[in-house]
Amino acid sequence: MSTAITYSRYGGPDVLTLAEVDAPEPGPGQVRIKVRAVSVNPIDLKIRSGMMDGVFPAEFPVLPGWDVAGVVDKAGAGATASVGDEVFGVASVGGYSEYALLDRPVAKPKEVSFDAAAAMVTVGETAYRGLHHLGIEEGDTLLIHGAGGSVGTIAVQLAVSRGITVIGTAAEHDTERLTKLGATAVTYGTGWAERVRAAAPQGVDRVFDASGAGVLPDSIALTGDAARVLTIADMAAAQHGVRFSGADPADRFPQALPQLAELIAGGELVVPIGGRYPLAEAARAHADIEARRTRGKVILTP
Repeated sequence: MSTAITYSRYGGPDVLTLAEVDAPEPGPGQVRIKVRAVSVNPIDLKIRSGMMDGVFPAEFPVLPGWDVAGVVDKAGAGATASVGDEVFGVASVGGYSEYALLDRPVAKPKEVSFDAAAAMVTVGETAYRGLHHLGIEEGDTLLIHGAGGSVGTIAVQLAVSRGITVIGTAAEHDTERLTKLGATAVTYGTGWAERVRAAAPQGVDRVFDASGAGVLPDSIALTGDAARVLTIADMAAAQHGVRFSGADPADRFPQALPQLAELIAGGELVVPIGGRYPLAEAARAHADIEARRTRGKVILTP
């Protein structure tokens, strides 16, 4: 048996319940891990609330969560990891659970904590993918909307490390942190485009929207071409001729995870952790995220 968080109806954080479920068995190529950390992503809250029912209809009871890190305790035939290995990745079964299954386990460097490994999976892949699709190059100027968020923070670090000039829109309380990461921070809200023009008189080559805050029209105006803008958060992208990335699983870059882990191990990439909660307190973690009482990634520990 396995201790897990489940829910049997849409609703607020209170629908999350601690339960005993059957421990999953790994199939060919899969491994089962004893979960040491699982990351809470915004999509978890949206699915739980019913907001995503048209895209990800739930089959109740739901066992939420995908981004996990832990120790292999059982391996299926042909698996690429062995019992005792420390790994991380996207859970195919499990997540908010004592045990989870991984189809593509990634080796966790010893220098990387379980918390950091779990926290990096979705946000790291998303940031890497965004920069890849934009075709950003050394010497370019990149505007990142939502630069203070989890995806934005990683995108800033990856871009700066590649010799890219980064302008990041963010809340006032995030500007100092982004400056320390090497970005030029400007506050979002009314007048943001003028503030960006003042911060980047040389112009903006590409825009990565991680905010979904209705910034696409002005972003297109800044670059002069909708093809130079990409969003992971604005569902109105098609109306503006802007590429939306993330809806198609084939669009993703799981192969980026080993590289991102090595960057963390080498101290070249930091994933901010905003809170750590016991698995049994998943409801409190969701409530704190919704009330904006956390900053950075939230981790659950079975």
